[in-house]
Amino acid sequence: MTAADTHRTIEAVWRIESPKVVAGLARIVRDVGLAEDLAQDALVAALEQWPSAGIPNNPGAWLMTTARHRAIDLLRRQSLFERKQAELGYEIEVEQRLAAPDIDAALDEDVNDDLLRLIFTACHPVLAADARVALTLRLLGGLTTAEIARAFLATESTIAQRIVRAKKTLADKRVPFELPRGPEREARLASVLEVVYLVFNEGYSATAGDDWMRPALFEDALRLGRILAELTPGDAEVHGLVALMEIQASRSKARVGPHGEPILLFDQNRAHWDHLLIRRGLTALERAIRLGGEPGPYQLQAAIAACHARARVPAETDWTMIATLYETLGRLTPSPVIELNRAVAVAMASGPAAGLAIVDRLVEEPSLQGYHLLPSVRGDLLAKMGRAREAREEFERAASLTKNARERALLLERASRIAG
Repeated sequence: MTAADTHRTIEAVWRIESPKVVAGLARIVRDVGLAEDLAQDALVAALEQWPSAGIPNNPGAWLMTTARHRAIDLLRRQSLFERKQAELGYEIEVEQRLAAPDIDAALDEDVNDDLLRLIFTACHPVLAADARVALTLRLLGGLTTAEIARAFLATESTIAQRIVRAKKTLADKRVPFELPRGPEREARLASVLEVVYLVFNEGYSATAGDDWMRPALFEDALRLGRILAELTPGDAEVHGLVALMEIQASRSKARVGPHGEPILLFDQNRAHWDHLLIRRGLTALERAIRLGGEPGPYQLQAAIAACHARARVPAETDWTMIATLYETLGRLTPSPVIELNRAVAVAMASGPAAGLAIVDRLVEEPSLQGYHLLPSVRGDLLAKMGRAREAREEFERAASLTKNARERALLLERASRIAG
């Protein structure tokens, strides 16, 4: 294996194993920032040793063992060993078992709880939303600061500051590295799901930049969602979110043309949809439904996505059901954006005039004044009603509001086509 191959292998191993390593260390040192530093030390050791010594049979176990030794050494050097002896007793016992044949079992012990604790800590509501996203991608996505900066079109220094501030806030606020219980856990889980979905959406429909999508970003969110579903199998909303992301992701290859240009839902070649992801999404949705109770917002959105996924051609889409689901979603979580989406479904089910009546009630909504999809939807409905001049103006206005270059080009092309 060449040095380049070894480095690529280390990067792949790190992306997969780093969340477990950081989570296991955080249980020892009770400090997420320090846990990440110690995990990085183990990564440096791997980069130094593996090219000459070769990739270990169990690289994840190697990283965890190296990092745990460094954690315990650090605590000893800081003269905290006696005070931490009770906590470390278990860790030392694990260390002694590392030489035994059941190394994998010893290292995997409690890893699920550790990962769950790390997810809840990284997504703690005490942090601002952008800090939660950056810290989650760093600790659980295994992304570097540079990768996160590229994904969100920010400078590396901005992202680095967010991550440093987030870790300092967790330390200053003495946020415990533990699983919340009862109502607090419910509230915190909502924050976790929000962060995962924010990451997914930014990858699936980039709000700015030159690319319509950033697949690596939504793939990371999908991986985090799947982990969360395994760790909390009895929560319907977690499965609802996974279902939504699986089904949305299934369309990714059909959403862009050969030159990166956006392809809207009605124009997509549905043969290019990933039917394995669709089946996974529908299975996750069925799991959420089987758990019972009133469906939450992610489950309702997944049900909407499922209506599209089940339609072999656009004409088979059950728009009446979609409009009903949006109405239910709007009652559960009132939002002008949900109402705008309902308008589209109503227009498809009952004609553009019915949809336009809903959209026109949203024109003065303050929160939508800078939202490019409002004039985009209005332009589409006006065009279908033959009101070409007004439609062109709406598409031009939408193009002026979007920060995504690909989307701007699409909207201007639609305006030009109407003018022609």
